[in-house]
Amino acid sequence: MVDYTAKSKKAAVQAAPVWLDADATIEKSISLIAEAARNGAAMIAFPETFVSGYPWWIWLNTPLGGLPFVARHHENSLTVDGKRMHRLRQAVKQASITVVMGYSERGGGSLYMSQAIIGPDGELIGNRRKLKPTHVERSVYGEGDGSDLVVFELPFGRLGALCCWEHYQTLTKFAMYSQHEQIHVASWPSQSLYQPMVRTFGLKVNESAMRMYAVEGQVFVVNSSNVIDQACLDLFCDTPEKRELLELGGGWARFFGPDGGDLTEPLPHTEEGILYADIDLSQIPVAKAAADPVGHYSRPDVLSLRFNRSKAVKVEYVGEPLHPLPSAAEFVDADTRDAKDELSA
Repeated sequence: MVDYTAKSKKAAVQAAPVWLDADATIEKSISLIAEAARNGAAMIAFPETFVSGYPWWIWLNTPLGGLPFVARHHENSLTVDGKRMHRLRQAVKQASITVVMGYSERGGGSLYMSQAIIGPDGELIGNRRKLKPTHVERSVYGEGDGSDLVVFELPFGRLGALCCWEHYQTLTKFAMYSQHEQIHVASWPSQSLYQPMVRTFGLKVNESAMRMYAVEGQVFVVNSSNVIDQACLDLFCDTPEKRELLELGGGWARFFGPDGGDLTEPLPHTEEGILYADIDLSQIPVAKAAADPVGHYSRPDVLSLRFNRSKAVKVEYVGEPLHPLPSAAEFVDADTRDAKDELSA
C-alpha cells in the first residue's frame, strides 16, 4: 500500500567538490551531511559525480588533450564497497540521515556515473548507474541497465533518483512514475557550460525539465547541483578559449512540488550551501486527482511500456569447461576483487 501521510524536511546540496581528490571531497561531504542532520533533514541529496568531480575536460579538450586527467580520475573513483565508500557510510550512520550521493563508480577497469542511496543506519539501500551517459560522457563512462530504475520504500516516502539528462528520457521517467514515486532526487552538474551558445545546456531549459518532471509525475523533486569554482577553472581551463566555454557558478539547487511550484527560494548560482524544504506527501493525491499518468489518466490499451528490469549479464557460461571452474567460495568477480584490494591497501 502506498501511503501519503508522511512529512519530512529534505536537503539539496549546491556545492563544488574538491576536484579529482576523492578523500578531500568525502571530508567535505561528511561536513555537509552533519550540517543537514543538525538542521533536522531526513535526507540530503548530492550532485552528479560529486565524488570526485564532474569530468569537465571532456567538453573542453580533444580526447588526446584530456588524457592527463584519465588515470587521476580513475584512481579517485570509488568502488561500491571499498574503503572510501565505507568511510562515507560510517559518517552517514553517525549523522543518522538518508543520503543520495552522486559519485564516479569504478567497476574493474570501467567507470560509471552512479548514485548511492545510503540509509540512516549506514547500510547501502541501493546503488544505481546512469542508464545512458550524455554525449561525450560516453567517452568516460559505461551504462547502467534496467535494474537501476528502482523506487525505494523508505519511512519518509517512496524515493527514486536519476542523473542529469536521464530526465529527458520519456520512457525512463514513465518507468519511475509507474513505481508510485513520491520523492525524486535529481543529481546535476552546473549550468555554466557553453552559455549562452547552447540553450539546452542552460538553466531555463533544464529547470523547465525538472519542473515538468514534478508536475507530470505528481512527485516532489529534490534537485542538487555542482558549482564551478575558481579551482575548477584553474585546473581544466588552461587557455583563454577554454575559459570562454565554462563559467563560474552555475549552481541551481531547487525544490519543486507535485503541482510544479517552487517550494523555496534558490541560492545565488555562485554560492555554495544547502537548500532545505519541508515535504508533505498529502499534497500528492490532490495533484493526482487531476492527472495520474500511471493511473486514471493512462490508456494502457493504446500505449504501454516494456520495461526490462533484469541485471545485465556480461558472461553466460554454456557447457562444461576444459578445466574446472573455481568453486563459488573461491570465485570473486572483478568488481569485488577490486574493492577488496582497495580495502586492504
